[in-house]
Amino acid sequence: MSSGAATPMISVIIPTYNRSRLLRGTLTALADQRIPTDAFEVIVADDGSTDDTRQTVEDFTGRLRLRYHFQEDLGFRAAAARNAGARLARGEILAFVDSGILPGPDFVAGHLAAHREPGPARAVIGYTYGFRPDYPTPGLEGILQTHTPEEVVRDYGSDPEFQDSRHSLFATARFFLARTALPWQLFWTCNCSVPAEEFWAVGGFDEIFRSWGAEDTELGFRLYRHGVSFEVSRDGWAVDTPHPRRSDPDLSDNRSNMLTFLHKHPEPLIELLWAWYSKHLPQLEDTRDWHVRLELPAIRRGTNRVRGLDVTAELAHLRDTLPPGTRVAVFGCGDTLPAGFPPADLFDYDETLLERLPADPAHPTHHAIGIRTVLPDDAVDVVLVTSRLTPVWRRWRTHILAEAHRIGRSVRGPLLEAAEPALGVGG
Repeated sequence: MSSGAATPMISVIIPTYNRSRLLRGTLTALADQRIPTDAFEVIVADDGSTDDTRQTVEDFTGRLRLRYHFQEDLGFRAAAARNAGARLARGEILAFVDSGILPGPDFVAGHLAAHREPGPARAVIGYTYGFRPDYPTPGLEGILQTHTPEEVVRDYGSDPEFQDSRHSLFATARFFLARTALPWQLFWTCNCSVPAEEFWAVGGFDEIFRSWGAEDTELGFRLYRHGVSFEVSRDGWAVDTPHPRRSDPDLSDNRSNMLTFLHKHPEPLIELLWAWYSKHLPQLEDTRDWHVRLELPAIRRGTNRVRGLDVTAELAHLRDTLPPGTRVAVFGCGDTLPAGFPPADLFDYDETLLERLPADPAHPTHHAIGIRTVLPDDAVDVVLVTSRLTPVWRRWRTHILAEAHRIGRSVRGPLLEAAEPALGVGG
């Protein structure tokens, strides 16, 4: 189903699954935009609903330029649904909102204005009131039944319990995301937009994500590496309708998807991101309140501090004590291997040193700290943790040892024997 002949400027894509009531609220808010409705189109991407979702869409055919895509229910495929909607889109800008998001009356105009500003291509993050999955806004559902989204924002917009859960991060950067180290981490599909050309240049959403979480930030990561800038739009705001969430399963799904993220982009930054989402695992005992963006400087300082540290003597000692055929992994390998070093997976958090090692299929290299690697369980017989990990040892010892024991049958190294690292940079 579709309507309208002129090419829309922006396509609003809504993935949905058995949420017709929430979808109706989103479509109603889009029909109430101040910008003429022929300036944009709405594409509902149905992930296999069995409720009255299609009828709900049909109810708006006279009020919106609508297109509808249905895909068979083969499990959670929100990424595939969004991509299917994007393939149908005719607008130069793709906006994504979830079912239950209530765009403000200037939502479309706000996103368009952000993309029309001079400068490089940008991904726009729309401010989303009430989007607080961990700490829902008390009483919001009842208020939305008697007030329009605009009235709610007017009356409660300054209430911390109603503000976007990212508000403090936005405010720290004074809403100028170029000041933040990881702007892509704030790119959530509850309310965002991106030029279609840039979206497809990086391949769209990765459909390998088949459960809740991470597919939006992973897309943001690829957009960022592609050179796209990030911007917050206060004009392109929306309100999230309260609805039941599967907190424990969603947390588990998100952690699993972060591991998928890491396998796609194996590097220290994504290791830290995985660690943050996994800090409640009992084997890690990570109760400290920390953030990835604040850990990165310490990792970088540690990298610089031990750049010249030669660990070939530690590697040679391991070589001389291993029986033939032993499978090995080294955390903190440096840039030089002693002669005759056995086949091994080599890890170091200094990418510069890894690039100096000659390409050798017997010695594959991995840019990683050792907090979480891409190796499977019991991949090797011995993991050597060298003294090159001294700067990160105090802070990440538990994580590194847990990972070493996951992939290896035994773990060796001077840091395991030392009572206190000599070069700790704090943590």
